Amino acid sequence: MRADLSDDHHPAQRREPSVQTYARIAGVLFLLTILAGGFGEYYVPSKLIVSTDAAATAKNIIASDSLFRLGFLAYLVEALCDTGLTLVLYVLLRPVSRNLALLAVLFRLMSTALFAVAEMFYFAPSLVLGGANSLKTFSSDQLSSLALLSFNLYGYGAGIFMVFYGIASILFGYLMFRSGYLPRFVGALLAVGGVGFVIKNIAVVLAPAYDASGFLLPMMIAVLAMTLWFLIRGVDVPKWEAKAASSEVNV
Repeated sequence: MRADLSDDHHPAQRREPSVQTYARIAGVLFLLTILAGGFGEYYVPSKLIVSTDAAATAKNIIASDSLFRLGFLAYLVEALCDTGLTLVLYVLLRPVSRNLALLAVLFRLMSTALFAVAEMFYFAPSLVLGGANSLKTFSSDQLSSLALLSFNLYGYGAGIFMVFYGIASILFGYLMFRSGYLPRFVGALLAVGGVGFVIKNIAVVLAPAYDASGFLLPMMIAVLAMTLWFLIRGVDVPKWEAKAASSEVNV
């Protein structure tokens, strides 16, 4: 009975590990996202896709089928991590504003779903070049062109809906900045990274000549900063609990 009464009078002791656990999970998921995204979205395409040579691209895919499929698997890992991260960030940031945190969740999930659709075009070349009976009437050069076209559609599909991820990042960054239990500079970096995604999306649609990968750099820095912070420092638990108590939020 004495132990039970002690537990009842110290709810923060039960809650603190849970909040900090969410922060550590966020750090691990961010790290996995960096590794899987870097491998699947950058390394593998750089080894397989020759943007000006459909025949060379087709040859690379056929010769490196395992690498091609590992790239797609890496995306699946990234998508799973992104979905889990969405929940974790919501739990950590809803004490600041439940409605804004929920809005950020909706935009982030929309982004993940749309990118999943784009990934279908990434996987399509394996079907096009795999000798399907329905494609027997196409010549080798035509199949190679279709495979490269599919990769190009994947690239456009991934870029044309960046605005959803960008807006989610702006909202989550704003909540971090206002939280008081996470560093303001990390929130500011995330918001700036989100703005970069939105600008890149607008450039892809309205001014392709000004589309540049440099717009993605702030987000890369923000994700690296969040990964390190959540893994090493985590959340200022007393301040989180005070904010949660004032907004009647429980983990």
